[in-house]
Amino acid sequence: MSRIIIESSKHDGKIELPEQLIFGRTFTDHVFEMDYDPDKGWHKPTIKKKSNLDLDPAAMALHYGQAIFEGMKAYNYTDGKIALFRPEKNFERLNNSNRRLCIPEIDIDLVMEALFELIKIDKEWIPTKEGHSLYIRPFVFANEPSLGVRPANQYKFIILLNPVGPYYPQGFKPVPIMVTDEYVRAVRKGVGDCKCAGNYAASLIAQREAQKEGYGQVLWLDAIEQKYLEEVGVMNIFVSLKNEIATPMLTGSILPGITRMSVIQILKDWGYNMNERMISIDEIVDAYDQGNLFEMFGTGTAAVISSISKLKYKDKIMEFNEKEAGELGTKLYNEITGIQWGKIKDKYGWIKFVE
Repeated sequence: MSRIIIESSKHDGKIELPEQLIFGRTFTDHVFEMDYDPDKGWHKPTIKKKSNLDLDPAAMALHYGQAIFEGMKAYNYTDGKIALFRPEKNFERLNNSNRRLCIPEIDIDLVMEALFELIKIDKEWIPTKEGHSLYIRPFVFANEPSLGVRPANQYKFIILLNPVGPYYPQGFKPVPIMVTDEYVRAVRKGVGDCKCAGNYAASLIAQREAQKEGYGQVLWLDAIEQKYLEEVGVMNIFVSLKNEIATPMLTGSILPGITRMSVIQILKDWGYNMNERMISIDEIVDAYDQGNLFEMFGTGTAAVISSISKLKYKDKIMEFNEKEAGELGTKLYNEITGIQWGKIKDKYGWIKFVE
């Protein structure tokens, strides 16, 4: 017997998706909600109609920032099934964020069951066009009405569904990136390895300044020495050098990406010399000048792989290819999306089917 309370499983009318699906703008008509208080723990796991929240102005998340989230996708698989890519890893990471922000952990089996039930109810919202998918946003926030800096006693967990189009509507194209040394994203031993709302608020000013100069995203350096590569915007970063593929090691200030983890495994299986280590920006500049830096790309749920066309650091611009994505990035993009869509055999057991 399901532990999930289903208040609603019907749609208001025929579902008609917009011709152009913009990320974060269109939502399905159901959500999953669950509440927490110290006496009951996490309770009342419910699928219901999406509606506005009844939130007290003193809700602690609004004042002290106890808010975390995740992001994953569901796909129409080649045989008609609905597939998810390593969703249990997202919920494990969500619990890591919960622990760091003093939020009670969730039961992963319960929320996996809830997610599958929610997707089955709203499966008609999953786009069928090539490259389209259903973005999944689980999030937790403190809704206890109280002013005072302490962990809240009441929380709400919600799963929101958002049908989305392809990240690259005009095809898989490289993007320009700017290195910032004016701002930092996170400090080791802070919350950089958590997917908490404050990390993204802190990143906005640097991103806005990069966009003013014609760059799509920011490459962050470490907060202490302003020397070592960390992340690119909402992605992890990889560099293809003469004798290795490298990505910054997880030092506590970098988000442990699910796509990052998958790319590392694939590259090792392909026989590449794949290393997780400290990578200085000076090493990148030197390798570029010597002709030993072949390619750079980001990895993340939204874009999967985002090839870098050029990299600006101070007054130096390192150009790769303005028109075509890098060879390795393209190969990885085809491999991972092939697994996600069922075009390539999933030998890793990464795909979970909604049944």
